Amino acid sequence: MIELRKKLLLTGGLIALIISFGTFGYSLIEGWPLFDSLYMTIITLTTVGYREVHDLSRNGQIFTILLIFGGVGTVFYALHTGAKIILEGELQEIFGRKRLEKKIKDLKDHFIVCGYGRMGKIICRELREKNIPFVTIEKAPDLLGEKADLLIYAGDATKDEVLKELGIEKARGLISVLPTDAENMYVVLSARGLNPKLTIVARAGEEGSEQKLLRAGADRVVSPYHIGGLRIAHTVLKPAVVDFIEFATMSGNLDLQMEEVMIQETSELVGLTLDECGIGRDLGIIVVAIKKVDGDMKFNPTFRSAITAGDTLIALGETTRLKTLEDMAASKRS
Repeated sequence: MIELRKKLLLTGGLIALIISFGTFGYSLIEGWPLFDSLYMTIITLTTVGYREVHDLSRNGQIFTILLIFGGVGTVFYALHTGAKIILEGELQEIFGRKRLEKKIKDLKDHFIVCGYGRMGKIICRELREKNIPFVTIEKAPDLLGEKADLLIYAGDATKDEVLKELGIEKARGLISVLPTDAENMYVVLSARGLNPKLTIVARAGEEGSEQKLLRAGADRVVSPYHIGGLRIAHTVLKPAVVDFIEFATMSGNLDLQMEEVMIQETSELVGLTLDECGIGRDLGIIVVAIKKVDGDMKFNPTFRSAITAGDTLIALGETTRLKTLEDMAASKRS
């Protein structure tokens, strides 16, 4: 945008300069009124071929020759620049950038995804399917505009000013999946400094980077190679278990899903046991674990386990039934 503004200012300045030069030149040399001098300058620069306003003296003719050589080239340059802006879509890009900045400014309680590579695309797809607001930042310009319905910002995620433009102070979390561990480290350090309450998840590529990223401020660190290796080994050693987990966690599966459901303070489930609320009996949902507010994880809770405000239920069941449970976890007592 700054480059385009410079082009427009340069073009406008040159045109104004050459028009002023011609107007005052005719006025001084021929003694014409300013309006007649301006009119003579315009028809000369635009090469429309009208006759002179008044008869020109020899000095006036010489001045006209100089004005044609100097001014017509300036006008053609201005027309070329304007055509380039229109044909190359620079104005459209600027307006699109403005719309993007406005949408980003309106975001709050959102996620910032740093990197739109192979992993970034999968993350964005999952967030979009859950209707969670997010914005993606990508440095490589050839990846931009691939998805018109995504907020993809062109910039360097390691810079503080870029993260501020993406509203990191209002964000819920940040996911950094940049190509190198060094870049992810910079992002984690910057994000943690700008928003101490932010939930940060980072990708680790090399062995030993996990602890460094955790010390830098990441809440969770994921190593794709480690997870991939375990998955392959388990596929060979425990194929039935892997098939079940894949079936329960696969995106878009309409039959069975594993979800986490947070119990709000005003929920009708607060104070009830799993048996009393009928989650398993009426909804057919299996509560695999209950995560307490302090982070303690209670696996395989019994039917006498009580539900308290702030608990997170790790539940397994049909998607429609899970949606009913989410409504119960958020609804107020009658």
